[in-house]
Amino acid sequence: MASFPMKKTPMPEQDPVVRAGNFDEVALGYTPEMAIEEAKRCRNCKHKPCVKGCPVNVRIPEFIALVAQGRFHDAYEVIRSTNSLPAICGRVCPQETQCEARCVCGIKGEPVAIGRLERFCADYAMNHPVPQQAEVPAPKGRKVAVIGSGPAGLTCAGDLAKKGYEVTVFEALHTPGGVLMYGIPEFRLPKDLVRREIETVKSLGVRIETDMVMGKVLSLEELRKDYGFDAIFVGAGAGLPSFLRIPGENLNGVYSANEFLTRTNLMKAYTFPEADTPIFVGEKVAVVGGGNVAMDAARCAKRLGAKEVTIVYRRGEEEMPARKEEIHHAKEEGIRFSLLTNPEAVEGDEKGWVTGLRCASMELGEPDASGRRRPVKVEGSEHVIPVQTVIIAIGNTPNPLIKSTTPGLETNARGCIVADDLTGATSLEGVYAGGDVVTGAATVILAMGAGKRAAAAIDRYLSEKA
Repeated sequence: MASFPMKKTPMPEQDPVVRAGNFDEVALGYTPEMAIEEAKRCRNCKHKPCVKGCPVNVRIPEFIALVAQGRFHDAYEVIRSTNSLPAICGRVCPQETQCEARCVCGIKGEPVAIGRLERFCADYAMNHPVPQQAEVPAPKGRKVAVIGSGPAGLTCAGDLAKKGYEVTVFEALHTPGGVLMYGIPEFRLPKDLVRREIETVKSLGVRIETDMVMGKVLSLEELRKDYGFDAIFVGAGAGLPSFLRIPGENLNGVYSANEFLTRTNLMKAYTFPEADTPIFVGEKVAVVGGGNVAMDAARCAKRLGAKEVTIVYRRGEEEMPARKEEIHHAKEEGIRFSLLTNPEAVEGDEKGWVTGLRCASMELGEPDASGRRRPVKVEGSEHVIPVQTVIIAIGNTPNPLIKSTTPGLETNARGCIVADDLTGATSLEGVYAGGDVVTGAATVILAMGAGKRAAAAIDRYLSEKA
């Protein structure tokens, strides 16, 4: 029986000291030789458990076998058959809890680096384009509106276009891409790469209209009645930030992570004054939260010139929802972690500027509804962390605009649209929804999976109406 290396082929990265001062991509990707070496670790299991762990069911062993043979373009086409955004997924998907978590190589060693190989194939195809005659599907004569051009919307739009539907995407911002553009930093997901992935979706015939705030410019009812759309998919994301509701949150120097990252990523504040948007970052910064967004905000603050950045999180590291890789990279870059620490107030000076974050120490008690141990305050443990900037990164909920302008659209207590898990069907006939607007802030790949399921359901719905 052939023996397989127990560890993944390492991927080159920028030196932590160097990258903490720039916005260039941290992970540098595999060379062809590295990709082939890693692909040969795959055992091509009969039952393909990794595929079951992928929300968009990428044919993983099949594309990896092609990589092992050096057939990189063929491998890319296999990925693209089910995944509209492979270069993005290869970078930001939490493979360690999905496809790689099911890899049998992980039983006695490290799982195959599925995400790294997916990224390699997508990058290789982009950098070594091969002219291809795109297959144009027979037009169905039906129009579908997609609200939002984030991962859910782009996936749904791409899948429907491949089936012959006339698809128009309506994006609220001036640039398409949703959270891929405004939320995830350049050093994790280069924006030029996102634009190229969007162009690939547009090449399928998808139209994208920007500066279209649904619920304000047009209502869902107007899309159906006045513009003749036969079905609608709502993938508007979760762009309304949550706050701590503690004293001092209105002081100058307090940001939601949503605003901070949008200014940094979409508006390119890190290039000011070359870009129009400035951003204030003090010498000492506190970021409240423990997810990927908190890691992104902290690492951006470091790159924007903060000398000391502290993650403030009320549980321990084991309870942090952020990817292990993101935590590891943050630590390498000198980000501090103040764990089992809960903010109680933001303190400021007489001019209204932040001077500190007053916190209390916590200890973990019994598990709460999330299954994680509930933090309990340690009496008499109050202390102040001196900072000039506080970034709140504790989650987002959907913007209420669509809900408030769409009679009969059922939502839950958090303002999320209620939709069927398998189809995305909402309480309104012909209206489907998926991604963060349904689940609240989650991952790119889960949003893509929802967009894919909804596209299939919309196809069935319109086919039955024919």
